[in-house]
Amino acid sequence: MSAQFLPLRDAMARHVRDGMTVALEGFTHLIPFAAGHELIRQQRRGLTLVRMTPDLIYDQMIGMGCAAGITFSWGGNPGVGSLHRLRDAIEHAWPHAIAVDEHSHAGMAVRYSAGASGLPFGVLKGYAGTDLPAANPTTIATVTCPFTGEELTAVPAIRPDVTILHAQQADREGNVLLRGIVGASREAAMAAATVVVTVEEVVEELDAAMNSFVIPGWQVAAISEVPGGAYPSYALGYYERDNAFYLAWDAIARDRDAFRAWMTRHVTGTADHAAFLRSVGAVA
Repeated sequence: MSAQFLPLRDAMARHVRDGMTVALEGFTHLIPFAAGHELIRQQRRGLTLVRMTPDLIYDQMIGMGCAAGITFSWGGNPGVGSLHRLRDAIEHAWPHAIAVDEHSHAGMAVRYSAGASGLPFGVLKGYAGTDLPAANPTTIATVTCPFTGEELTAVPAIRPDVTILHAQQADREGNVLLRGIVGASREAAMAAATVVVTVEEVVEELDAAMNSFVIPGWQVAAISEVPGGAYPSYALGYYERDNAFYLAWDAIARDRDAFRAWMTRHVTGTADHAAFLRSVGAVA
């Protein structure tokens, strides 16, 4: 069964429902901002958000009340500081309390890999001597190696209901190309029950290159062509990161009223991602 090509609004409405576990992956670039904003517009609630290194898009989704919990490693505004909406939810339960499941990068990678492999858990040499096991007793345990007797850390597999990615290209058959820094995108896709992808463009033939991978069309449920869909992060080969946006976000997100006013003007008050880009001055 090949991927369906759908408008982003329809793809999110069809495949993401309240209460799901949803991973919006992307590492440094190819962060699916357009998809996250559409989930905010559709007022999704009760989501467990999963992501290695959540940054601004999860800050926005948490602040707008989409999240019931977050599974993550290192959450922050890269190069700037804290995610203030994430901190407000954890420290002051605003707009409501969220469950927190914190891991290291290595732990998240192992959890995704276990999910992609159909295993109930993964193991790693890590977390010993840290506070994480005490903070997360339900998702960090130990297991003894049956061959060496060594004590290892065990973490449960992550199997998102939906993994959402942004990529450079899809072809007419629904095959999707990601290139550049890929992070845990491949594992997150393979671990998920459903994969939805936004792409910069649909092409006749994928432009494969070094440090790239292809998600086959049979693995993808829906594809939406959304130029600029990773903005303000970057998409290698298409546009650069808007560093000024990340700097400006720090002041916007510190204040609840300023945050809500900004989100109303630029996200919930815009019809789609193209309108969002115009609203924030990213396009003429």
